[in-house]
Amino acid sequence: MTSDGTVWFVGAGPGAADLLTLRAARVIAEADIVIWAASLVHADVLDHARPDAEVIDSSQLPIEGVLPLYQRAAEQGLTVARIHSGDPALWGAVQEQLELCRALGLAVQIVPGVSSFTAVAAIVGRELTVPEVAQSVILTRLEGGKTPMPPGERVRDFARHGTTMALFLSAARSGQVQAELLAGGYTDDTPAVVAYQATWPDELVVRCTVGTLEATVKQHKLWKHTLFLVGPALAAEGTRSHLYHPGHFHTFRRAEPAARAELRRQAGGRAGGTGTP
Repeated sequence: MTSDGTVWFVGAGPGAADLLTLRAARVIAEADIVIWAASLVHADVLDHARPDAEVIDSSQLPIEGVLPLYQRAAEQGLTVARIHSGDPALWGAVQEQLELCRALGLAVQIVPGVSSFTAVAAIVGRELTVPEVAQSVILTRLEGGKTPMPPGERVRDFARHGTTMALFLSAARSGQVQAELLAGGYTDDTPAVVAYQATWPDELVVRCTVGTLEATVKQHKLWKHTLFLVGPALAAEGTRSHLYHPGHFHTFRRAEPAARAELRRQAGGRAGGTGTP
């Protein structure tokens, strides 16, 4: 079964409407039906919708309540913009909708969005992958919530890596989060950031440590729409990437011989020459 209808799953970003991508704004502007969740997406994104578009708030609808809209799109060849907070690839409940749309013969497209963890990093002015400190970012949530976690995916296990971690959907159990982070090996003084409604008008972004994370959350009475960033990269200084070092070379730039020799000495003869700026 095929249809002329199309459903676009659009990442709305963390909140601020001007963090929509150009593609997201265009798709919303062209849609016959715009579906959004008022509980998760800022209303300003609807400014891009056509005046005659059918706008549906899905915050009180299960997927069975949205299904008739997809069926109508399939029958009438309509274009639907299904707006998701952040990036649809992360905790967006998109997979089940993709399967439903494809079963109806609808074409499906996904527009990526700015995730809240990158928005929070921008707000606090930090790189999450600092050379010689952290070169990985773990995106996860606390186990034991409404949706079961697969075996082996526990916060304390991820914490053993000691790298940057972004924890979503976990603020309601901040004490357990703190305990798991400490059990995994982060120290009490490991830098952390607590961010509520990042990029919304009422955003609250607070720096703390792993040892004060629970107290910070409870002081501000946070339990939802809150993200945690944790890891030494949030306070690291004095390191330098090889990418823009004069001794580093790549396809578009030659290394300066003296700087190259020094870089090789620092790296024990293992300095590489790959990558582009």
